Amino acid sequence: MNLAAVQTVATPRQAFGHPRGLWVLAGTELWDRISFHGMQAILTLYLVSELFLPGHIDRVAGIGPFRSAVEALTGPLSLQAFATQTFGIYTAMVYATPLIGGAIGDRWLSRRVTVSAGALLMTIGHFSLAFDWSFLIGMVLISLGAGLLRANLMPQVKALYQSGDRRQGDAFQWYGMAVNLGAFLAPLITGALAAFYGWHIGFGFAGFGMLIGLIVYLVGQRDLADEPRMVRAARGRLTGDERRRLALLFAVMPLIVCFWIAQTQIWNTYNLWVRDHIDLQVVGFQVPVPWLQSLDGLAPFLCMPLLLIFWRRQAARGREPDLLVKLGIGAILFGASLLLLVFASHAPGSSARAPLAIPIAFHFLSNIGWIFFSPVTNALIQTRAPAGARGLMTGVNYLSVAVASLISGRLGGLYETIPATSFWLIHAAIVAGAGVVFLLLARPLGRALPEANDAVVHST
Repeated sequence: MNLAAVQTVATPRQAFGHPRGLWVLAGTELWDRISFHGMQAILTLYLVSELFLPGHIDRVAGIGPFRSAVEALTGPLSLQAFATQTFGIYTAMVYATPLIGGAIGDRWLSRRVTVSAGALLMTIGHFSLAFDWSFLIGMVLISLGAGLLRANLMPQVKALYQSGDRRQGDAFQWYGMAVNLGAFLAPLITGALAAFYGWHIGFGFAGFGMLIGLIVYLVGQRDLADEPRMVRAARGRLTGDERRRLALLFAVMPLIVCFWIAQTQIWNTYNLWVRDHIDLQVVGFQVPVPWLQSLDGLAPFLCMPLLLIFWRRQAARGREPDLLVKLGIGAILFGASLLLLVFASHAPGSSARAPLAIPIAFHFLSNIGWIFFSPVTNALIQTRAPAGARGLMTGVNYLSVAVASLISGRLGGLYETIPATSFWLIHAAIVAGAGVVFLLLARPLGRALPEANDAVVHST
């Protein structure tokens, strides 16, 4: 037996057909996402509209060396291009640091201590964004905190279930619903606060949201699974099967990056596109641009229960698509949704604006693709990676989003130089192409990568 994979799972109390610990972890993630997506929804607009303008940018501690370092790699940037590149770098940091956070949770600190420390750093970081001078400091603190928190929350979901428990797949979907509920509420609240009371009030709300998430996690400790019992001397000794599993998971990461290139662009340049191309007047009311981001939370929240029922019925008939097929379907659906943005983009110099119904339809279709892709990716990582490397592989999964963010940040600079139709066609081709490759690889890769068989010892 590989001692690194031995874990103790307490017989859990149940709620709504799942261990109560699932709802504690989902609640923590909910408040993390309310704080994170709220800030994210207004960040690019804030940089372009205020922080990077004369009279503000010179107040930001470290902004001169930071811009010099960025332009040393990219060449001179306009204000808007510098803003989208800054967003890309920040998002990349948020999704790269879980690689380190996962290793810390796997090998040095307990997952609970690591999550708590991460939530505290993120809380301080969000409050730091409420002031011009500490803006870059706040971004660094949020990035470090996210690395500690996110890489160690999700492995605790897997620890609540025995290997082979069909509820595992549903658990990651419910966990994903918490992500999306937070993503729905955050832009509405933060966008309204920023629009009517000022940017800094919006950032301050994000700080309080993260503080609530920390409290939820600390109060719910008793319902989480016991920490894995691992023999330190055995932690670094992977079997041949475990090394093969890790190699296969690493091999699909470039395809996962392709999906996130398109998705992270919706967090970034998409807001500028909405500002430039969509008629936001509704019976005399100007809809705040960040409010459209809330649909990225509402659409999965409404659609996911229906898909879970459909998949459960398909499973009862032995026809549920496997994880890799779902990934391919999700990427292709997301690529198809981007064609709506192509259709809604007006020609350069035109004053025409597309109706609000088109981006609304885009958010619903793209998020059906997201349901097929993002929670399923998490399930693939947590059920196929060796138990002693799940935190690390969660970090690697987040790293794929970081790489995609850097690429999409760079692609965002094209928005000023090429037609919007071409801009979105490029992104559609990237993500849909990855979906086709997933479908082609699904059968052979599925045979080579069955579910990991953890050794589980129950305690009472």
